[in-house]
Amino acid sequence: MKNSVIIVSGGMDSVTLLYERKDDIALAISFDYGSKHNAKEIPFARLHCERLGIPHITIPLAFMTDYFQSSLLKGGEEIPEGHYADANMKSTVVPFRNGIMLSIAAGIAESRGLQHVLIANHGGDHTIYPDCRPEFIQAFDAATKAGTYINVSILAPYTNITKAEIARRGLLLGINYDETWSCYKGGDTPCGKCGTCIERAEALKEAGLE
Repeated sequence: MKNSVIIVSGGMDSVTLLYERKDDIALAISFDYGSKHNAKEIPFARLHCERLGIPHITIPLAFMTDYFQSSLLKGGEEIPEGHYADANMKSTVVPFRNGIMLSIAAGIAESRGLQHVLIANHGGDHTIYPDCRPEFIQAFDAATKAGTYINVSILAPYTNITKAEIARRGLLLGINYDETWSCYKGGDTPCGKCGTCIERAEALKEAGLE
């Protein structure tokens, strides 16, 4: 029985989770929150959902662009270049983004009688993204269980693994990562210089794919 909602951006992590848990997923949700790369990512999310026969919806969160500060958002400062370990990459944090998305996904899950919400945060996110860390996921899981009649739970199976391990899983599943998008700048081609481009290249190389 399909009993899960997944948050899928169209990036390599969430697409991998989509394929890994495809038999459990009743609905996939993308969020258009005004990032510079949403227009590149979301079509890939839709593509993979259509391929797997999983219903997909996109929910607009335009208010985040209007009221939040982040270089990741349209109208924000330039996306910095460099590794995630560099302090300047903190400008790409969108405050409480995962909290907002998980809240909406949990509400949709309860509305449809679905027990779980899947999210693909991973160990490499911990350095600069507070809402990707294990303690956040644990706290939010407790909150959704307490705050819903059906005790909706948050499942984040990649929380303590590396992006390279995700890539290895995806390659075993036959995922073509050319059909995913990572670059924060959202140009016609990936810049190769921002934190997520560098992390992606390192992960794929470690997994054995240039």
